Amino acid sequence: MSTRLANGGRLVNKANAMEFTFNGKRLKGYEGDTLASALLANDQMLVGRSFKYHRPRGIVASGGEEPNGLVNMGRGETFEPNQRVTTTELFDGLEATSQNHWPSLEFDVGAINTKFSRFLPAGFYYKMFIHPRPLWKHVYEPFIRQSAGLGKAPKDKDGDKYEHLYAFYDVVVIGGGVAGLMAARAAGAAGAKVLLMEQTAAWGGRTPVDGPLYNATVNDGPVDKFVDELVAELGDMPNVEMRLRMMGAGVYDHGYILGYERVNDHNPGAQGPRHRLWRIRAGQIVTATGAIERPLSFAGNDVPGVMLASAVRDYVVNYGVSVGDRTVVVTNNDDAYLTALAMKAAGLDVPAIIDARAAGAGVLAEKAKAAGIRVETGKGIAKVKGGKRVTGVGICAQAGEGSVLEEIACDAVAMSGGWSPVVHLWSHCGGKLIWDEQQAMFRPDPDKAPTGAAGEAYVSTAGTASGELELGAVLADAEEAGRAAAKAVGKTPKKAEKPKAEGVQRNLIQPIWMMPQGANVKLRMKSWLDYQNDVKVSDVQLAAREGYESVEHAKRYTTLGMATDQGKLSNINGLAILSDALNQPIPQTGTTTFRPPYTPISMASIAGEARGEIFQPLRKTPMHDWHEANGAYWEPVGHWRRPYTFRQSPGEEIGAAVKREINQTRGSLGLLDASTLGKLIVKGPDAGKFLDMLYTNMMSTLKPGRCRYGLMCNENGFLMDDGVVARLDEDTFLCHTTTGGADSIHAHMEEWLQTEWWDWKVYVANVTEQYAQIGVVGPKARKTLEKLTDVDLSAEALPFMAWQDVDFGDAKARVFRISFSGELSYEIAVPASQGRAFWDQLLEAGKEFGVMPYGTEGLHVMRAEKGFIMIGDETDGTVIPQDLGMQWAISKKKDDYIGKRAQQRSHMADPERWQLVGLQTVDGSVLPDGAYCVAEGDNANGQRNVQGRVTSTYYSPTLDRGIAMGLVKHGTERMDEVIEFAKVDGTTVPTRIVSAVFYDPEGEKQNV
Repeated sequence: MSTRLANGGRLVNKANAMEFTFNGKRLKGYEGDTLASALLANDQMLVGRSFKYHRPRGIVASGGEEPNGLVNMGRGETFEPNQRVTTTELFDGLEATSQNHWPSLEFDVGAINTKFSRFLPAGFYYKMFIHPRPLWKHVYEPFIRQSAGLGKAPKDKDGDKYEHLYAFYDVVVIGGGVAGLMAARAAGAAGAKVLLMEQTAAWGGRTPVDGPLYNATVNDGPVDKFVDELVAELGDMPNVEMRLRMMGAGVYDHGYILGYERVNDHNPGAQGPRHRLWRIRAGQIVTATGAIERPLSFAGNDVPGVMLASAVRDYVVNYGVSVGDRTVVVTNNDDAYLTALAMKAAGLDVPAIIDARAAGAGVLAEKAKAAGIRVETGKGIAKVKGGKRVTGVGICAQAGEGSVLEEIACDAVAMSGGWSPVVHLWSHCGGKLIWDEQQAMFRPDPDKAPTGAAGEAYVSTAGTASGELELGAVLADAEEAGRAAAKAVGKTPKKAEKPKAEGVQRNLIQPIWMMPQGANVKLRMKSWLDYQNDVKVSDVQLAAREGYESVEHAKRYTTLGMATDQGKLSNINGLAILSDALNQPIPQTGTTTFRPPYTPISMASIAGEARGEIFQPLRKTPMHDWHEANGAYWEPVGHWRRPYTFRQSPGEEIGAAVKREINQTRGSLGLLDASTLGKLIVKGPDAGKFLDMLYTNMMSTLKPGRCRYGLMCNENGFLMDDGVVARLDEDTFLCHTTTGGADSIHAHMEEWLQTEWWDWKVYVANVTEQYAQIGVVGPKARKTLEKLTDVDLSAEALPFMAWQDVDFGDAKARVFRISFSGELSYEIAVPASQGRAFWDQLLEAGKEFGVMPYGTEGLHVMRAEKGFIMIGDETDGTVIPQDLGMQWAISKKKDDYIGKRAQQRSHMADPERWQLVGLQTVDGSVLPDGAYCVAEGDNANGQRNVQGRVTSTYYSPTLDRGIAMGLVKHGTERMDEVIEFAKVDGTTVPTRIVSAVFYDPEGEKQNV
């Protein structure tokens, strides 16, 4: 049985006992325990059930590679499924429940699937769920949905806090083992700004566990003392930041790293966030991520109590926990002998070490024999006895087919199939691997590192992550990696005396991918590769026989490596089995793709602070508070809130308020808060050329001090935005966009600059929120402004489509002579900090003219009266400028613009495309928004044919009737024709096709 030892446990504080529950049972652990070590200390070997066959599952590993130990944790607002017991630190009051079983963990009805396993091999679902087709919807799909998943989805709102942090470093070292510590020290000593992160709660990695077992020394002192000295030295360096409980989740282009810090998982309720997501830019990245021990594939290797040899000694040394009183060790390398020695030193029995190598181990074997441990060479495990826990093993000749030579009683099995460097982060951004035949591992190819834009390497590996397994080589490799990283960021590495490491000589590993090597089919069907997804050796061999020769195809056919551990334990063994089945070398088979994150990160950490009220922060103009206090009826526009209209009293109807605002603006004076309109500064010697490519018309010929209206299309030729462009000087333009388009158009510009025209000298800045912009509109607009400045604002001094800098008292303003209403109009931009004060100035100056602020509905009605289009109304992602009769805005003087070639396709030039026209109902009523114009006959779907649709429709106070704009087939050729628009009640509205310009078609009112 597994139990807590009286001695040992370097990471636990036995003076601080903690209580926790598992499936309702109250259990005891200590500060420093993981949930896994605490469960094992309480003899809880069975922790879950596998996904497919619901087989009993116990803890296999001691780190993030653990595939079996996933639990539901917490309750209510702290509930979270699929928490890994090996990485969850114990805290007082922790509540955990096992997953994927019914009705209980001990008795799971789903385990009956094991009885039908011969009928449920790899890929059975691809064959079974196709026929008969009618069963999919009513039988197969409901069954699959009911069976899918492991844990339960949370029902309550997450009660914890999460945050993002942005950081910049010269060198980031990922991994706080002895290699990471050495690399960080070398880079820090050179003066580099260094971040060192370690995903666990302790520094040193495996070295403090394994080093003392083979009497390793550094500089003639104990290796664990050397680790402590490194940590202390780094702690004294002001340019080095050290973070525990922080994982390198992903490495991306341009030195970008995603770091995942579990700030308070071990201390719930403490001040601060639970998790912190770091977004880091680094000049150089050193991955000192160590290696993961591989399991061995033998029959019954999934029985609870069969564990990785390194994990068994981790629990003994780090936590003072024995996984069994009698532990059989099975291996193909020397490393597992350390586990036998650790168990023996703890006073536990090791009946035998089963070494598959005929020659066995070297010095470590002699140490084991001296400790009284039986060593069997050239042997393997034929089968493991037991169901919910190990009761014994049958040993056989490794070269045979599995005939049991002897049975040994035991309650735990420690297995070691060799080590695989953690190459995930190296591979995330294109780092290549090579197969090391001697050590039976894929390791990084230093000649094919991830590279930056100039071809320089920016990721390196250190220590065991490089494939070095001997302590001296690990330290030397890490020192060199740290020095090289510092040099690459412009620092001068300091000369330092290399540490002298002494260890023990080890014999070479013998690759063992199946035990025994000639295992019969019954044994292969019980030899597990992927513990969580129930993938067996026989499944991979079946995939090869059925033609899935690509490792990526075999992965998807068998689900090998697709569980929550992403194949950390199973992938190498699986691809080796596949290679053997295909009779080809392992490098030819290759590996599957490594994708971030390295281990799962919480979804809440991805969201960070963006939830609740600040999930989508409300953007406010400088005049927002004035609007709120003066009856604004709000309308959401993108992330902004804009006044739809202003009600002068709570009882005033919305329609009446809109009518009042329009009449007053057209009759005298109105004010519009236009601050939300996008404002993008485009600057540089190539700015004019750049804008010529973005807009359909010419912008490079625009003179400073002038404005020009422009249309912007996407690469498919469809209209995506419009706005007025002002030229500020020879190299600088100000591009106005729609309110909702500011961010997306900025991103659109940056995408083309960064991916296509990266060598053009252009800079784009989004200054939307830096300015307040106010429309002063109506016949009295000029008289109002003349009260605030001595600058000449006449039509001769400031003509239509021109701009000028003007001081209005303390307000430094830029005045644009543009109009979206058809009236005399000025749009005035002032610094956002002066926006409210200038608004108040205008209200005061306009009192004698009955000044009246108006909202977005008044804006929309007045623009429709003038026939001006609105992006999102007249456009829907399928409309081109030619549909809107805006050929005048397409330059014939330039060769190209984004979307031009797309607009030349036959479909785009089709004369049958609908065209924009004005619409007036015969009876003066208002057409329903989006109504379709019906035509004779039905289409192939039995629906009524249509020949047009309404894009904008309003009641016009100016004309005292309904007006609309719409796209109609052959619309411009059918002026004065009466057509029918359908209503939702089945009736139709007779409507006349007219010009889209309903008001002041000559433009006399805006040109005064």
